[in-house]
Amino acid sequence: MAEAVVSFVLERVGDFATQEAKFLSGVSHQVEVAQTELQLMQGFLKDADARQGQDATVQVWVAKTRDAAYDLEDVIETYGLKVASKKKRGIKNILRRFACIFREGVDVRKIGLEIENITAKISNLRLSLQSYNIARVPTEIGGESFLQLHERQRLLRRTYSHVIERDVVGLEYNVEELVKHLVKDENRHRVVSIWGMGGLGKTTLARQVYHHKIVRQHFHSFAWVCVSQRCEIRNVWEGIFIKLISATKEQRQDIKEMTYDEIAKKLFCVMQEMRCLVILDDIWSIETWNFLNVAFPNEKTESTILLTTRYEAVALPPNRNCFLHKLQPLNENESLALLEKIAIFGRPDIDSGIYSKMRELGRKLLRHCAGLPLAIIVLAGVLSTKNTIKQWEMVNENVYANIRRGRGHEQEYEGASWVLALSYDDLPYHLKPCFLYLGHYPEDREISVSTLTKLWMAEGLISLRQQRHSLGETMENIAHNCLTELVERCVVQVGRSGSTGTIKTCQIHDLIRDLCLLKAEEESFLRIGYSTQENEATNPVTSSMVAKGTPVGKIRRLAIYLDENADRLVSSRDETNGHVRSLLYFVLGEWRPRSEKVLLSPLTDFKVLRVLKVEDVDEVEVELPSEIGNMVHLRFLSVRDSKIKRFPLSLGNLICLQTLDFRVRYVELFIPNVIWKMKQLRHLYLPRRYTASGNLKLSTLGHLQTLDFLSSEYCDLNDVAGLNNLQKLQIRLSLPLENLEEILKSVGSTLNHIRSLLVYNGYYSVRNTSYEEQGNQIVSSCRRIYKLKLDGPTAVLPKELHNYPNLTKLELCSCSLKDDQMGILEKLPNLTTLLLISEVFEENTKILVFSKGGFPSLQFLSVFRMDEITEWRVEEGAMPSLWRLRIGFCSGLTTLPDGLTYLTNLKELTIFGMPRELHSRIQEDGEDFCKIRHVPSVVIGEPYDPPMQ
Repeated sequence: MAEAVVSFVLERVGDFATQEAKFLSGVSHQVEVAQTELQLMQGFLKDADARQGQDATVQVWVAKTRDAAYDLEDVIETYGLKVASKKKRGIKNILRRFACIFREGVDVRKIGLEIENITAKISNLRLSLQSYNIARVPTEIGGESFLQLHERQRLLRRTYSHVIERDVVGLEYNVEELVKHLVKDENRHRVVSIWGMGGLGKTTLARQVYHHKIVRQHFHSFAWVCVSQRCEIRNVWEGIFIKLISATKEQRQDIKEMTYDEIAKKLFCVMQEMRCLVILDDIWSIETWNFLNVAFPNEKTESTILLTTRYEAVALPPNRNCFLHKLQPLNENESLALLEKIAIFGRPDIDSGIYSKMRELGRKLLRHCAGLPLAIIVLAGVLSTKNTIKQWEMVNENVYANIRRGRGHEQEYEGASWVLALSYDDLPYHLKPCFLYLGHYPEDREISVSTLTKLWMAEGLISLRQQRHSLGETMENIAHNCLTELVERCVVQVGRSGSTGTIKTCQIHDLIRDLCLLKAEEESFLRIGYSTQENEATNPVTSSMVAKGTPVGKIRRLAIYLDENADRLVSSRDETNGHVRSLLYFVLGEWRPRSEKVLLSPLTDFKVLRVLKVEDVDEVEVELPSEIGNMVHLRFLSVRDSKIKRFPLSLGNLICLQTLDFRVRYVELFIPNVIWKMKQLRHLYLPRRYTASGNLKLSTLGHLQTLDFLSSEYCDLNDVAGLNNLQKLQIRLSLPLENLEEILKSVGSTLNHIRSLLVYNGYYSVRNTSYEEQGNQIVSSCRRIYKLKLDGPTAVLPKELHNYPNLTKLELCSCSLKDDQMGILEKLPNLTTLLLISEVFEENTKILVFSKGGFPSLQFLSVFRMDEITEWRVEEGAMPSLWRLRIGFCSGLTTLPDGLTYLTNLKELTIFGMPRELHSRIQEDGEDFCKIRHVPSVVIGEPYDPPMQ
């Protein structure tokens, strides 16, 4: 990953040198020489990165190169920020400014020498790599060249059509589905794709289909080819052609003598004239498919291509007549059946007691495999050699290591890690650090995509070069594109999606996380620790590092896990933290420290920290020391859902901050009026309740995209006029605004570009018509919004709401709307998502009616905690596009609307927390079951029993 580090450092140093050239006066020459040396080094790093796993010397050199690049960036940026700080204090005369710098210890000559020393180190490392023939791929390493190593791995991965696995479970439906699409005559697909993550069983499924009796009867000719990462296109065509025509020895010789064009044409004709099935197993790139596709007929053919891939772009590229089959993990019963088949069945002299205990242990172990067949097979291979319950329990104690290692050298049960690692090795250099960053998160943690992408940006993992090449794209968009690519490559799984299809949360398979941590350890990318010495010794990541000795290179990132035994916030490890860039805390379970107040210190050690994340620490008050103001490199600071009452004034020194999240829990936070100094801020999250000394000045934040909870009591709405990049605004009307019409005229240009708006009208217990009117005036000034949330009393909606061309999502919470406002809602032409939460309509509104022709574009409807509603009617013709419906905790509803039967496009229905009477009516023998019988996916949660009076 040194290639990624050096490339990113080159970008950032280059941009800093260009934009802040005036602050690098005195060391500009040294910076230029360092940049040149890094550029020369770049050419060697792709090969060096690939070979470091096979040679300890190369690994050390790569680690030193990585560290030197990071150190260079830290030195240059620290110097530039200190000079900038002096300039901002009013020292305008250049000679006087540098004299001051000398007096205060920022010695230009010393900095220059430091840069020169790092540059010399990089130069010597480059010469070492060059002398080691790193640039020449065929160099001998341990008796085996890199190409030989690659070829051996390719052969191990190579698949054959005649090998039929005996251990196949849970593929029956998948086989039937694919066979149906392969043999149908009408509306048939030219290409059928099987898509899924590594180890999911794509090749096994393809092989089952390939040998299926109906498939064999339908097609006339067959070919199976494994498409390796570095395959020769001609060789693939040749292999397909030979198999399709069952070539004789003489024909094979003739084929070898054909030109590139001749063989492509011959293959094209054969597939057009005959009914052929061609299996292309394990295609890694869209470029490979595009090259191969030249020899495959597009139309007037009865031939079909069946391919397997880890990448969605390959599985379903544009402009292709294709059916996509996404392979899913095994469920609990299927997983157990597969494990039993390999590890338990066939054992001689096994009694029912041992069998039951093995099954019970097997179920526990399978939780670590999350339905991944490859992991289950590897685990079962280990267990099949263990003959006693005690041995199985020992496997359970170190299940991850056994899954990685496998039971021996037999290919059939070889360890899973290298198969999964292929997905990592194939990542472009700019995605590798993004993937490794996921290793910070605890196992099974659902990861907020919004937070993750901001962390990537703060760490400088998002390529600025990509941003320049994508005209109009923000860094945030580029970061989301990176996540999407990781999803398409099946190394990241989608958790929860938003109403518009955007990925809200993601997660990684347990085994992929295991791979992530192993690679992070190899690359000295991060370390996971605990806040007690005892737990650190048992942590699998840190303990493995201790066992192997000191990691090669400096650890730049720390994730601290706070469990029930943690007694402080900072790790007790005795080491210098001067090079650490990220410090992330994660609360595991319930953390209740002994002290009522915890001081987050000593932060003075973290001199180049870019990320500080202290979230969900709500059981104890956290106090941030004033020294936090010395961490001038900080780009990301979040104390979300932690118990913090105030921040030090020194926060104003954090001029590089991009994200500042103040959304603390349970307390009214005092915020110093220093945010205006943070001119690089892109995302500012303020708590719902806070105080300040006067109005918080925000007009200087020209890069701001997100402003959460601007308070009318402590902020000036006029400041919004200068926020030209603002996309998301949440405003709390805690005091009526004077001269609002004049203010809206001055900020109208900014408000008209906002995409997401939340208006929180005062307090739920106090109805104030001035709040409601002013809330509507603000909404009326944001005519291009895509998302709107109204929270708090709002008797009447803006009348012109139906003319908002982009409004697709509307959330109404505790609004107490008048009855006639449903007529306005139903006429919103482009509304696709509607969320109704808690007392949306007036207290006397008992009947909820969706009229004929209403909500023409609505796709998702959520009705939640509307206890006042006792009857719900859906007329024929209402919500014709609805496909997803969620109903929860509406205690007054005891029956579903008859009109659900009219919703013929409804695909998903979720019902939870409803009265027990309604739950009994929707069972298969219940009175309301006929209303939902047509819905393919119905999820019914637990009923809600109101507390006894």
